[in-house]
Amino acid sequence: MTANRPAFPADADTRLATLSNGVRVLALQLPHVDSVQISVFVRTGSRHESKALNGISHVVEHMAFKGTHERTCQQINLDAERLGADVNAHTDKDHTAYHMRGLARDAGRFVHMLGDIVRNSTFPEAELERERQVILHEFTEDEDDPLSTAYKLFDKMCFGTHPLAQPVIGTRRNIERFTRDDLLGYVERQYSADNVVVGIAGNIDPEAMFREAEAAFGSMPRGPENLVDAPAYVGGVASKRQPGFSQTHLVLGFPIPTLREDHQAALVAAALFGDGMSSPLMDEIRERRGLAYYAACSADVFDLSGQCVIEASTSPSQLHECVTEISRLLAAQAASIDPVDLERARNQIAVRQMRTHERPVRRLEAAVQDLYVFGRVRSRAELAAGIDGVTADQVRESFARMLASQAAVAVAGKVPAGTNDRIGELVSRATA
Repeated sequence: MTANRPAFPADADTRLATLSNGVRVLALQLPHVDSVQISVFVRTGSRHESKALNGISHVVEHMAFKGTHERTCQQINLDAERLGADVNAHTDKDHTAYHMRGLARDAGRFVHMLGDIVRNSTFPEAELERERQVILHEFTEDEDDPLSTAYKLFDKMCFGTHPLAQPVIGTRRNIERFTRDDLLGYVERQYSADNVVVGIAGNIDPEAMFREAEAAFGSMPRGPENLVDAPAYVGGVASKRQPGFSQTHLVLGFPIPTLREDHQAALVAAALFGDGMSSPLMDEIRERRGLAYYAACSADVFDLSGQCVIEASTSPSQLHECVTEISRLLAAQAASIDPVDLERARNQIAVRQMRTHERPVRRLEAAVQDLYVFGRVRSRAELAAGIDGVTADQVRESFARMLASQAAVAVAGKVPAGTNDRIGELVSRATA
C-alpha cells in the first residue's frame, strides 16, 4: 500500500491511499460527527453499457444485496440493522455506489460488510425473479413521470446514439430478459480494482481504515479502467404526449465545457440565470409573467460532457410564450451581465460548495468524481478560486457560445399539436 501524493494538496482532513492492486481508499477525518459514512464507488454505469445491456448496472446494484457466498439477503439486512446502520445504493450514468451509515465505532465492520456485498454477491436465481418485478414497478413509475420522460428525451437530443443518452433504468425488454449469467459476466468485466474507490468519512483513524480496506479489498483482481469515448453533441427537439396530465414539462439546454476543460464560467452562468427566486429566469417567468410555478437552470458538468439545463413546468397554452421568454432572457445575458446578478451567482455557488463540504456522502461523491477525472481531490480553496476568478465578460461569452450552438429541447406531458416545429422555430430564431 502506497500513499498517493497529489501535485496539488487536498484539504488537511483528506487522506488518500492506493492499495497494491489499484483500489483507492479515501478517508475524510470529521471529528465533529459521531457517525460514519462508508461508500464504495465502482466506475460503471449506464454509459458503460451496450444497447443490449442497457439497465444492467442498475439491476446488479439491486441484486448485490440479495445474497453473498457467506450471507443471505436477510442476514445482510440484519447484520447492518443490528448495528443501527442505514444501507443504500444508487446507480448513475458514470458510476454505481454502495453505502452504509452508522456509528463511527463500527466503521471497520461496515467496510467489510460492503466488501462482501460488492465482491461476493451470488445473484441467486430465485431472488432475481423476485427483484425483477420490483425493478419493473420502478420502471413503470419512472415511465409515468413526465419530467423524467422529458429528461430522457433531452439526453437523446443531446447525445444521439452515444451510451450517455441511455437511461440508467434501462428498457423494459432488457429488464425482463437479463439472466444471472448476464449479471455475473458484467460484474466480472466491470468490477475491477482499478475502478473502485472506498470512501470513509467520519470520526475515524485513517490508518486503521486503510488497513480494514486492505483486508476487504486488497485481493480484488485488477482490470482496465472503464473508460468511454466522449460523445458528439447533437441537438434538436423531441416531445412525447402522455395521457392523464394537464401540465407541459419543458427541458431545454446547450452544451458547455466538460469537467476537464475551463467550465467555471458556465457554472456561474447557470447559477446567474436560474438559481433562486431573484434570478432572471424565475423573476421573469414566474414573478412577472406567471408562466410557471417552478423553473430552474443548472450546469451538469462531468468528465465526458457538460450541459446547461433549463427546466420549467407550464400549461400547454403558455408553452410557446415560456420558450420565447427563456430565449429572450438568454440573449439578454449574452449581451451584458448585471454585476449584482454576478455577485449573487458567485455567492450561491459558494454556499452550495459549503453545504456539500458539510454533508459526508455528498463530499465523498464529489471527491470520488475528482479522483476519477483528475486522479486527485481538489481542495475547497481551489474550487473557490475557480469561481471567484470568473469575470462578467467570461460569463457573457459563455451565454454567447451556448446560443451559437443548436439547443436540445424536450417536451413531455400534455403536449400541444405542432410543438416540435413551433419550438424548433422559436429556438432557432433566438440562437440565429
